[in-house]
Amino acid sequence: MNDSPSEGGRGFHENGGAESLNRLAAAAAGAGVTMENTFPVYKVDAIVQFFRTDVLTGQEAKHFAKSDITPNPKPEVIQRLYMRTLQLLYGFRPECHYLAPLSENIQCPMLYECAIPVMSVYLSMCQFLPMCHVYDFSLNDLLNPKPKRTITILSGIQNFLHFRKQRLEIIAGHQQSFRAEMDKLQAYTRGIKEAEKKIEKLMIIPPEQQAEAKELAAALKEVNSATMQQSQEVSAVNEKVAECKTEIAERSQKLSQRKLEVATQKDEIAKLKSQIVESPEEVKNEMEKMKENIKNIKNSKELADEMLVDLQIKVQCASQGEADIQVILKQLHDLQASMCKTNQQKEEVQSLAALSETLQKELKGLSNEEGQLKRALAMKLDKESKQQIRRQKKKELKDQHVQSIIGQYDKIHEKREEIVDRIKHINSETRQFKEKMQKLRDTCNQNSEKAQAIYDRLLTTLEQYHKRIENIVMEGTADMMKMKTVF
Repeated sequence: MNDSPSEGGRGFHENGGAESLNRLAAAAAGAGVTMENTFPVYKVDAIVQFFRTDVLTGQEAKHFAKSDITPNPKPEVIQRLYMRTLQLLYGFRPECHYLAPLSENIQCPMLYECAIPVMSVYLSMCQFLPMCHVYDFSLNDLLNPKPKRTITILSGIQNFLHFRKQRLEIIAGHQQSFRAEMDKLQAYTRGIKEAEKKIEKLMIIPPEQQAEAKELAAALKEVNSATMQQSQEVSAVNEKVAECKTEIAERSQKLSQRKLEVATQKDEIAKLKSQIVESPEEVKNEMEKMKENIKNIKNSKELADEMLVDLQIKVQCASQGEADIQVILKQLHDLQASMCKTNQQKEEVQSLAALSETLQKELKGLSNEEGQLKRALAMKLDKESKQQIRRQKKKELKDQHVQSIIGQYDKIHEKREEIVDRIKHINSETRQFKEKMQKLRDTCNQNSEKAQAIYDRLLTTLEQYHKRIENIVMEGTADMMKMKTVF
């Protein structure tokens, strides 16, 4: 039994099991169905470069060359390529191809041990190559590969590996975009929560400032009522001042007219005095009239002065009122600034509320997208979990199978060791028996030589004895004859 897979592979080509597998390969090649290729057939240099960079590693990649495929493909290299592709796709290591259950009563297990890796690779490739659109794989492609056929199979594998690489890149991009969307969603949710907290802080007055806020609200109400009253009073005073100003303007116009009239009358009087010589009585009457007119004018002037003094007092009161109004207006401006600030804060609160609504809408949209993505992810996870469960079951079955194989192999190995020990014991016994046989043969030869010597001696003694007896008989017959002749 071979100790390593490589020795088993070499033994396969050296032993008689290769002939049976060659027959099977020829039968499979004869029964194979030829189909048109649905993938591009690459050049040998491209295939060698691809398998060096993406499939093989280390010394295998260095030693893999174009001469291994064309003009005469090497079966060992092609089998190693298939094993490495299966390892890349399914994680099925090359050592696993050399494990198989062996029955106790199988004769010549060496032949089965040599055929196991090739049959395992053949069955695995028969399951894998239909995914590469290669449906007519046969044992002949492993044992006696042809250059054209191997190039088409390797081109199909290369095409499938390119497709697999592209799909993996697309899935990685989808995963990255999904992670970025999830990060954005988390950032949006954090921003919405922070905005809601800020809105709550702005809307809620702290308990320490609630009393002050109430006092400020009451003071604002009082100030508003006082400002309304004062504004009404100021409007009434302004109306009165306007009326007084109109009256002063009218009276000043009348005074100016009167002054003009007095000046004109004086001029006329002077002209008349120069022209007319009046009587003293008429002069007296006119002077009295003039005095009465002057008195009337003085009385009207005094009345106008009194009215001016009243108006000046009213104007002073109005200026004081305007100063008070300006102070009140300053207070109102301050209140208006504070109200503007409060309005700005309210607008900020409203804008934050609108922003929160928009963010909530976006959050709803993102939550819907998240739900869809979660559903898709759940579906993918379910599929992956089902596939994982199936793989786990298959793995467990394979592990159990491998464990049973290993157990059977261990049992067979133990039995083999026992048989080897028995054979060694029997060989030692046979050696001892042969030594004993040799010793017995030697002793037998010695004894036979001794017996032969004794036999030869006996024969010589018997011959001598017979001669003596003949002599005695002859002498006796001669004596008898003499005796007969005598008698």
